[in-house]
Amino acid sequence: MPLLIAITLLWAFSFSLIGEYLVGHVDGYLVVLIRMLLAAATLLPFTRWRQLIRQPRTSAALVAIGAIQIGVMYILLYQAFLYLSVAEVLLFTIFTPIYITIIDELCLNRRHLPLSWWLAASLAVLGAAILRYQPLSSDFVSGFLLIQGANFCFAAGQVAYKRLPLGSNLQQRQQFLAFFVGAIIVSGIGALLFGNWQQTPHSAVQWGILLWLGIVASGLGYLGWNIATKWVNTGQLATMNNALIPAGILVNMVFWRHPQPWGRFFLGSVIIIAAVWLAGRVRRLSQA
Repeated sequence: MPLLIAITLLWAFSFSLIGEYLVGHVDGYLVVLIRMLLAAATLLPFTRWRQLIRQPRTSAALVAIGAIQIGVMYILLYQAFLYLSVAEVLLFTIFTPIYITIIDELCLNRRHLPLSWWLAASLAVLGAAILRYQPLSSDFVSGFLLIQGANFCFAAGQVAYKRLPLGSNLQQRQQFLAFFVGAIIVSGIGALLFGNWQQTPHSAVQWGILLWLGIVASGLGYLGWNIATKWVNTGQLATMNNALIPAGILVNMVFWRHPQPWGRFFLGSVIIIAAVWLAGRVRRLSQA
């Protein structure tokens, strides 16, 4: 749990940096591709090639998980920006805890999940809705469906990784490059098909932020997050997906002075914290 919290705070700063310095200046598809390439380069020193070659099924599974969890997710996410405002995108991402719970219940788990985890996931959605609710535009159906596809891909990748037998933390680190290979394949295709190659990074600040996003937020962040999925139960994982929302809002409020009603912020944050606490009441981590 501490690792998930640390990475949540890390990603909260990363989203702010993207919004302040990259959006509107560097093409989103190129940002994703550069991030994935840098993340893969970060994992190269830890990679054990013999282990990847000797376990082709595991390696292929990691490639597929990375392609779905990050690659397809980002393509759908950036397409959604063509239909939705930033506020609407944030609002529609709140359903990820529900998807994680449903996927684990119906697809990757052989028994019923505790009712408290369903309640915790629902509370996390409610808390995030209070934090991020904005009036909707008149034409948002296409964007809504794209965002739900992105949410589903991110949720499916997390649950699939959690359930994939990968051995110790060291063994996971030695194999994780395959995860980013899948993400590179899909994000590369996305950049070729949809990217605006006239909007490449050009300033030292933009490249500095991309280095941070690629090496730290993506390379180390996704490695740590996915490893941590195996340390917590499904309810905790589901609810922590929405913990990023209050963390990101707080960063914007404190460092970039973006306005946000404090009452809504505290109420939504308290509900999300309560959801995480409720999910943690079930301690059968080895079975859940």
